[in-house]
Amino acid sequence: MIKSLRIKNLATIEDLEIDLEKGFSIITGETGVGKSIIIDGIMLILGEKSSKDMIRTGKAEISVEAVFLQDSAKIAWRELIPESEDEIFVQRRITEKKSGKGYVNGTLVPIKKLKELGPLLVDIYGQNDHVFLQQIEYQLHYLDAYADAGDLRKEVTGWARRIKKLAVEKDALAMKERDRKQRLDFLQYQINEIEKACLSPGEEEILRQQRDIFKNAEKIRLLVEEAQNIADNDEVCLSSLLSRLLTISQELSRFAKEFGEAHDAVSQFSITIRELSDFLVRFKEQHTADPEKLEEVEERLSQIEGLKRKYGNSVQDILSYLEKARVEYRELNSSQEKLSEIETTMTDHFDAYSAKAQNLSLLRKKQALKLAKQIEKEIGNLGMKKAQFTIRIDTTSPDPNQLHKLRALGVDEIEFLISPNPGEDLKPLRRIASGGELSRIMLVLKTIGKDSERFKTLIFDEIDSGIGGKTAEFVARKLKELATHNQVICITHLPQIASFATHHFKIEKDIVDKRTFTKVRKLTYKERIEEIARLTAGSHISEAALQNAREMLERNCQCSEKH
Repeated sequence: MIKSLRIKNLATIEDLEIDLEKGFSIITGETGVGKSIIIDGIMLILGEKSSKDMIRTGKAEISVEAVFLQDSAKIAWRELIPESEDEIFVQRRITEKKSGKGYVNGTLVPIKKLKELGPLLVDIYGQNDHVFLQQIEYQLHYLDAYADAGDLRKEVTGWARRIKKLAVEKDALAMKERDRKQRLDFLQYQINEIEKACLSPGEEEILRQQRDIFKNAEKIRLLVEEAQNIADNDEVCLSSLLSRLLTISQELSRFAKEFGEAHDAVSQFSITIRELSDFLVRFKEQHTADPEKLEEVEERLSQIEGLKRKYGNSVQDILSYLEKARVEYRELNSSQEKLSEIETTMTDHFDAYSAKAQNLSLLRKKQALKLAKQIEKEIGNLGMKKAQFTIRIDTTSPDPNQLHKLRALGVDEIEFLISPNPGEDLKPLRRIASGGELSRIMLVLKTIGKDSERFKTLIFDEIDSGIGGKTAEFVARKLKELATHNQVICITHLPQIASFATHHFKIEKDIVDKRTFTKVRKLTYKERIEEIARLTAGSHISEAALQNAREMLERNCQCSEKH
């Protein structure tokens, strides 16, 4: 709800400030004093279009400021305000050159954002461009709330979203079908090429070592023969010397036990030399010069280098690529199965959607008849006794071949229709010419609907157009009832409506030095009596008119001079 409103330099308003409260407030004033300018200011703060012609003559810019209590604003402005703040400060500034800037708690926000969030905070009835009329979807939401169809509609929406998600996935798979086949062929070629090579980890390092040995075979042969001679072949070789040394150490061990330990060490060394001799023999036999084997090794290394240029910097990289290619190939090869699975799932989902949407449609049609009768009765009490009201529901069966047109809100399109006067055709509510009739219809919709909104600001303009007497009193009672859960502000010329309000503001216009100034003030109890008397009797206020006004206040507002 709006706690306070300040308007500067808008038309005849130079600097006007209003402190508003919960409950039912009315604004009265002589014709032409500028009551509608207050509405214009509120609409600007809600992001409506502006014009440089609205700027007060001689001033540079319009400034409209409003403080909203957090109980209504916290959901709408959640991303812009801390949880700890109880009040939200919104400002709109408009200059001659620009449409202006918007601020929320001092933070600059796009005007478009104000426009989006405005309907969450304030509803203005009496303007033919109200969001309820502009967007038929709002009427559908209203009917569903009245019918307690929220849970069923959520199920319908859930099935629709799941189907559309699957449809997107299916289309993506279908579009990739040609690319899939080409990719499969390419992957198969790569897999075959790598598998044919029969690579093994560490193979390249072994081959390089073998190549070095084959390339240096002659040098290796000479070194091996020399090592064999040293170890075992020459007349003076390590084996002979060690054998002699073993004999000596064994003889000496009889004289000193330390030589026994030396004998063991020499014995171990002898074994090592024999093992080395055996290794040299085997190595020589295995690595004799072999040009054919060298060529095989070179060819294998060349093959590995070719694969490395395509698939990685090492044999391990090539093998890793092979595994990834196999996985991708399996996935692509199974995409046809996946496509079939998606189609089957979509069929099941579509059947579920159709069944739920049909149930929702039947519920809407049943409740629409009940709601239309109730609205027709209520607007009759508000002075539209001959009016006819109905809710048109057009149902289109869902087409499984056009899933992109599947509606998340079900298979129905609805619109509220009315014929305000006998002999006139039923027409969409949005085409009603009378602002007063529209305001009264919206008042009925608000009071009998199951709207989840609370503590919202509802502004009714022209609601008293063409009514009086008991009808006016009925309208006033509806407004007061609505004000128990919302902040209701009504601009009126009728004393019956004014007498039901908890708070009464009066708009006045003064001319000072040939300049017009519009101002507003909250009336005291005594001033309310005088204003209601003026609304009843005009400029010639009699004592009887004052007494009648006093009685109306005491009866309808339950307030007295003590209040």
